[in-house]
Amino acid sequence: MTRNSVDFRGAASRPGEKGQYARVDLHAGLVCLNGPEGMTRALQLELFEQALLELDADPDLVNQVLEVTLEDDDHLRVIRYALPSEPDQRT
Repeated sequence: MTRNSVDFRGAASRPGEKGQYARVDLHAGLVCLNGPEGMTRALQLELFEQALLELDADPDLVNQVLEVTLEDDDHLRVIRYALPSEPDQRT
């Protein structure tokens, strides 16, 4: 789990192109909590609780990323995607 999504998955527009997981063929999964700089502990807990609800519904996160993002003051966006998306995209 991280608040520093870019270091692990690369840029949001091109996940897996760079970052710690760019060359990893098999990983246990990554949970990214995305919010504003200086995110409060209360907000971190809210994002974490949402991540836990998502994992409760489907706990298999192998080679996947689960991102919980605060879009604005009232809306959370939750996405799950494969990483690496396709083996031939890595160099």
